[in-house]
Amino acid sequence: MTAKGSRAITDVGTLKALAHPLRMKLYRALCVADKATASHLADQVDEAVSLVSYHLRKLAEHGLVEEARPQSADGRERWWQPSSEGVSIRDQDFRDAPEKAAAHLAATRLFHDQRTDLYRRYLDERPTWSAEWNTAAADSESLLRLTAPELRALKDEMLALIRRYDELGRSAEAEGGTEGREHVALHVYGFPFRV
Repeated sequence: MTAKGSRAITDVGTLKALAHPLRMKLYRALCVADKATASHLADQVDEAVSLVSYHLRKLAEHGLVEEARPQSADGRERWWQPSSEGVSIRDQDFRDAPEKAAAHLAATRLFHDQRTDLYRRYLDERPTWSAEWNTAAADSESLLRLTAPELRALKDEMLALIRRYDELGRSAEAEGGTEGREHVALHVYGFPFRV
C-alpha cells in the first residue's frame, strides 16, 4: 500500500462516498483481500462487475482505494487495493454543522448495521466452525461506571492492544505462518447510556 496507517476522514464528501451500502461492503472486502479485481469482488457481494467497477472508481475518486500492481499476466485485469490500512471517522470532525452531523449519524448507523449483519452471519454459520474457534469467539457485555476521560483511556488502551495483535498476525503471516489463521472481526462499542 502506498500509505501506511489509518486515514482520517474529515470531509462530508468522502464520508458519503464510503457510507454507501455497496461501497462499504466493497471497501471491507478489499481490506480483507488486500488486492482484488472488480470481478473477484463482484462474486463476493453478488453484484454485476460493471456496478462494482463503478463503485470502486467512486471510492478511488475520494482516495479510499487505488489501483494495485497487476497480480497476473492478464493485462486486461484492473487490480485494486485500499489506499491505507483503514479509516478513522471521529465525531468531532462532523459536529460543526447540522448536515455534517446528519451525514455522520447516517454513516455510523450503516456501519453498525453491516457489522451486525456480519455477526449474525457468524451466528448462523457457527455450527460449521470448529469447537476451538467457537470457544475463542467472544461475545460479552460490560456495564461500567466511568467518566468520559476514563472511557477514552479504556478505548485508547484497547486500540493499542488490538493494533499489537494485528501486527502480530500480519508479521506471522508474512513469515508463512498461515496454518489455522482466519479473518477475525472485532467490534467494540463503548458509549454512555442512562436508565
